[in-house]
Amino acid sequence: MSKYYLEFEKPIQEIDEKILELRSVNNPSQEVMDKIAKRESERINLMKKIFSNLDRWQKVQVARHPNRPYCLDYIHNWTEDFFELHGDRYFGDDPSLVTGFGTMNGQTIMFMGQQKGRNTNENLYRNFGMMRPEGYRKALRVMKLAEKFNIPVVSLLDTPGAYPGLGAEERGQGEAIARNLLEMSKLKVPIIAVVIGEGASGGALGIGICDRMLMLENTWFSVISPEGCASILWRDASKASSAAESLQLTAEDLKKMGICDKIIHEPPGGAHRNWEEAASILKAVIIEELNLLNELPSDQFLNRRLNKYDKLGVFSDS
Repeated sequence: MSKYYLEFEKPIQEIDEKILELRSVNNPSQEVMDKIAKRESERINLMKKIFSNLDRWQKVQVARHPNRPYCLDYIHNWTEDFFELHGDRYFGDDPSLVTGFGTMNGQTIMFMGQQKGRNTNENLYRNFGMMRPEGYRKALRVMKLAEKFNIPVVSLLDTPGAYPGLGAEERGQGEAIARNLLEMSKLKVPIIAVVIGEGASGGALGIGICDRMLMLENTWFSVISPEGCASILWRDASKASSAAESLQLTAEDLKKMGICDKIIHEPPGGAHRNWEEAASILKAVIIEELNLLNELPSDQFLNRRLNKYDKLGVFSDS
């Protein structure tokens, strides 16, 4: 069970505590076992009720939940032979981005994704999932390697944005992201991007150009974070909840806009309550999508991506 509860999850916490209390009984009777079963049924129904009525700001909070599975949690669940590759061959390595190859369902796949930390030391090492220029260049280097050997790419997005530090700007943060947009557009292998948490700004887009954009249901994808938007528009980051509503950044919003191709349902109560089930659901969808993309000739990917992104942002006056 989750040890951290968001404000709207407090009713779930109360039931969890009662279940733990009942389970702590030594040699429980049948009556106690029946009570546990009843409470667990109530818990599932309550989670379904709460998570089916989340507003946009609440979904942003779920996407940031500290117990939510991260990039490496999914990769290690999917493959037993993941081989991580490091370095951009220009400046250095960026631990905020994980790249490498692994076998899933008998097929070799190039995995990449932003990785956050579980504690202060890990977050400092991973830079809170905020990539620097060497991270984008590392991603491009490994994607080109995947293209050389005709290996599909699966990109897992979970970042509050690209790192805005002085050193990153000096090393060409904007150019590194722009280069990835260009090169990923014409990559001759399938690319599937999956938003597993936060998908903010160019930090996510720099490894997010794809043939199929998938989003877990409690995630968000936007040009800017709600706090950043509120700070610019109202000079008040505390109005982030209002900004989230205006940005329309949830999976449902992006599906309506044509940005998201498929919404992937999470286990009851969110992916942070059942990593194994969340990974299993996502794995099945990725395999299904790859099977369809693998049938396409390599010379069709550029035109398909151009058509996909050309459709975005089109509007007509009424």
